[in-house]
Amino acid sequence: MRDSLRALIRLTIALLAAICLSGCLGLDFSRSRRSGDRQLTVSAAIGQIDATRDASLRLVIAGLDEDTAGRPARALANYQRAVRVDATNPFAFLALARHHLEGASVEEASAFLDQARSLFENDDLHGRAVDVWGVGLRAGIDRELGRDAEADQRFDAARRLLPEIWGDERLSSAELR
Repeated sequence: MRDSLRALIRLTIALLAAICLSGCLGLDFSRSRRSGDRQLTVSAAIGQIDATRDASLRLVIAGLDEDTAGRPARALANYQRAVRVDATNPFAFLALARHHLEGASVEEASAFLDQARSLFENDDLHGRAVDVWGVGLRAGIDRELGRDAEADQRFDAARRLLPEIWGDERLSSAELR
């Protein structure tokens, strides 16, 4: 009887330890860090990292709303504040790339897009849900630089990933929001 009680206690302790470890380590077996089939928008990214990232994402959303309302200077100020709050937020740099592409600042758009991609990789966010933004924006940059063949190929790839966004070869602030 004592041996079976000890075995039961050991099993209970082992189970509790496993549960505690998975919770303490922040393991979430229900979803992967790899992005899924749906595009990962700025709004959908809230709650995935930490409070600092969420504050930065909210500033990005405010900037996207300002861009939608036709106030690009105020939008830019929000994106810059978002970077100051969290310099590792890839969506802040993605929004800056989109913003500068719309404003025909192609070199800046390209630099911000490169930074966004690097930060997405650092956050282990990859796959169709985030690649769709980079492919389409890179196509827009190619188009602005007169590299039409490359732009056509990239826009075709972006349309295969998300035709409702890239059908017009433009990423609006509302679509990224």
